Amino acid sequence: MARALQLARHGLYTTHPNPRVGCVIVRDGARVGEGWHARAGEPHAEIHALRAAGARARGAVAYVTLEPCSHHGRTPPCSDALIEAGVARVVAAMQDPNPQVAGQGLARLAAAGVETACGLMAREARALNPGFISRMERARPWVRVKSAMSLDGRTAMASGESQWITGEAARADVQRWRAQADAVMTGRGTVLADDPSLNVRLSAATLAFEGEVRQPLRVVLDTHLRTSPDARLFAAPGKVLVLCADTSADARRAALQTRGAEVCAVTAHAQGLDLRAVLHALAAREINEVHVEAGATLSGALIAAGLADELVLYIAPSLLGDTGRGLFTLPGLEHLQDRVELELRDVRRVGRDWRIVAGPPPRA
Repeated sequence: MARALQLARHGLYTTHPNPRVGCVIVRDGARVGEGWHARAGEPHAEIHALRAAGARARGAVAYVTLEPCSHHGRTPPCSDALIEAGVARVVAAMQDPNPQVAGQGLARLAAAGVETACGLMAREARALNPGFISRMERARPWVRVKSAMSLDGRTAMASGESQWITGEAARADVQRWRAQADAVMTGRGTVLADDPSLNVRLSAATLAFEGEVRQPLRVVLDTHLRTSPDARLFAAPGKVLVLCADTSADARRAALQTRGAEVCAVTAHAQGLDLRAVLHALAAREINEVHVEAGATLSGALIAAGLADELVLYIAPSLLGDTGRGLFTLPGLEHLQDRVELELRDVRRVGRDWRIVAGPPPRA
């Protein structure tokens, strides 16, 4: 199963909106076939492994990181292919959270006389597909908030000057997070202040796969449709979605649409767009992972609402002083007991900087 999980990671940047899945077929203690899912519409991991195994699949054991599908989607059911190949046993790391499968794949195999088991290295399998699982179980994407700061927790000088706090290696690392995501989200304020492109600028060779690099959907939250049509993100490759409170501002909407943007309205309240409504709207577009690169206000609002599943923080070995801009806007934290508790998931050096991955502690 560890090998199957390793294979699944080959699809880290390409399987959208499908989950990353790997499969290994073993007979008489030897691997006779293996494969992984590369892209939606192409064969699933089990099919690649069965093709590699050929006749040796009969009587073998298949280890797969996600329960084999049992429905006709973009491809035929993998459970049927395993049955037809004569596989004797199927071990799945986890049950598929997709309601169209949700145990039916394993049940179909068992009904055909195939021995089944589920739960081997389940935690590792879930960690491989946080976005797909989140979309299926919570009807919203997995939200990853990225930010960079100095050692004293500042993201910019008081004037707003911030390029560049971190070094080249850290910025290249951010590109990998973007490539992994289905959407990169920001706010209108960041577009105005930094004029970012928010696209992926790494090659397929650098990301270690063949084919074209998929550009994530770039999402701008702009309550009153005040984003300039001259912003650089409209000139970069890929699609742009602008979410607002009301699309009745015809001239501003038309100007953005002329630049190729899609403009849609979502529920709003006095403080701005309803962030839960934003995430539900993205889930409806089969967005699994949202990578957020925004200012203190939007990032803080996601954290305060309990919608930030993961924080990726880059810390530069520098000091910007007490007048510099803070990391997150979190009003209402007046006492120590009000603090936002996090657990550290990963800490490592990236070039001259440090990267911390943290998130809310697991619920009981």
